[in-house]
Amino acid sequence: MKVKDIMHRGVEWVEPQTPIAEIARKMRDKDIEAVPVGENDGLIGRVPDCDGIASVRNSMELVAKYVMTKPMV
Repeated sequence: MKVKDIMHRGVEWVEPQTPIAEIARKMRDKDIEAVPVGENDGLIGRVPDCDGIASVRNSMELVAKYVMTKPMV
């Protein structure tokens, strides 16, 4: 089996300044569990499933760079 046979096509990514609310909507609407974060044509992190993010104080002010996992390996 090759990676290309199991990978998802049409991946959508977000920028580090993308609001968490927008990312959560994208995850819900597209039924995905993580969204890659990119900057300057490179992958810098990913935002995992946003369960629990809404309970964080001032979550409406959060952007991807504050909650993404990094570094990407």
